[in-house]
Amino acid sequence: MSDGTARMSEWLEAHADDIIAMWMQKLKEIGGHGGGKIREAELEAQCRSFLAALRNAIENDGEHSIDGEGYGPVRDLLSDMSQSRALQGFSPSETATFVLSLKEPLFQLIHQEMASDATAALRQTWRLSSLLDKLGLFTTEAYQRSREEVIIRQQQEIAELSTPVVKLWDGVLALPLIGILDSTRTQIVMETLLQAIVDQGADIAIIDITGVPTVDTLVAQHLLKTIAAARLMGADCIISGIRPQIAQTMVHLGVELSVVSKASLADAFALALRRTGRTVTALKSPV
Repeated sequence: MSDGTARMSEWLEAHADDIIAMWMQKLKEIGGHGGGKIREAELEAQCRSFLAALRNAIENDGEHSIDGEGYGPVRDLLSDMSQSRALQGFSPSETATFVLSLKEPLFQLIHQEMASDATAALRQTWRLSSLLDKLGLFTTEAYQRSREEVIIRQQQEIAELSTPVVKLWDGVLALPLIGILDSTRTQIVMETLLQAIVDQGADIAIIDITGVPTVDTLVAQHLLKTIAAARLMGADCIISGIRPQIAQTMVHLGVELSVVSKASLADAFALALRRTGRTVTALKSPV
């Protein structure tokens, strides 16, 4: 460990309270607390934990790289903090500010302790600035990963909620589709429908595409895959909800679904009942 590194570690320990006070003030000034999304006591605790971890990392691994084993606790702390801030609604800049706002208190500390050697103070300031920049970038990347995980999870939940299988009658299921039907969603639709066919012992599945904005060759392929899979499970399929505009588009593109289709879900349900030997009749009004 170099003399500069040893001194930096000692200064961080000796002046921890002063650094925390200046750091907290800086965070308040620039909105690093996310506009009140995090309590002041919790923010201070995070600052103290980070400063202690940083001091240990500098003492063990120096100030040149954050990839060493000594910086493991620092990376873990920043990853957890970034994930928490992503869920709390912090912006990327507010999250990175937590690290970058530490620069000013530490630079003042260096200039105070090394006032007699301006050249050495400049070198130490540069090393520390580079180190905090790397940690700030790591924080931003960790935040981005956390946001992407949240978005992916939300997309999966929305896709699952938007593909409900409804039991219309014994042996008759309906799958109303809403929105764009892409490859990922097709897989979810297929799995959901096939499981419902097995659970309900269904003979007919009505796939209603009233809520699908457009049907092109790709969407048609996705529908055919779902229909083929349902047939392998012993259930016949009926497509409903083909609007005039979609019908014209399909004819223009030469798309053939090779399956019985009806204009409305009601018509498809009536056909399903007839295929299962049932019918719906109106009751006579009492005299």
